[in-house]
Amino acid sequence: MGKVKVLISNDQNDIKIPTGIRLLIRKCCHAVLESEGHNESYEISVTFVNDEAIHALNKEHRGIDRSTDVLSFPLGENGVYDVDHETGAYLLGDIVISIETAYRQAEVYGHSLEREVGFLTVHSMLHLLGYDHEEGKLQERIMREKEEAILASLGISRDETFVIEEHEYKS
Repeated sequence: MGKVKVLISNDQNDIKIPTGIRLLIRKCCHAVLESEGHNESYEISVTFVNDEAIHALNKEHRGIDRSTDVLSFPLGENGVYDVDHETGAYLLGDIVISIETAYRQAEVYGHSLEREVGFLTVHSMLHLLGYDHEEGKLQERIMREKEEAILASLGISRDETFVIEEHEYKS
């Protein structure tokens, strides 16, 4: 596989990004590209924002006046991507994650923050590669199966990452 450069930035000050999340994001990006048979060099940008910022982006770019968990901004279409002429890397696009929403969703779904951020990253990477679950139930199913297979390959499958509360441990 070619080089994969994942540029990660934190554009919010509300929540500290836990240790290991940046490495997890890089692993997720690599796993998606490998799973999809992409062996060239790629560049992806991932940015953490708060709910207010992602709300503004969602309204501006999608016309949806509410916060969301993640947004994907592909720089290519139909498998054709812009190229960084200095490095030769394909520029896949930008992923924007609301870390506030990721924390809340992890709690609601009863799994770890790592599972949630991993899922959001894999989900967005598939969008950058042209998948779109909003095209119908079949596309949604295909995308979900790919997401779960990739997460399982990284050891963060749904079954392995649920948070068990202390009071649930009964001897």
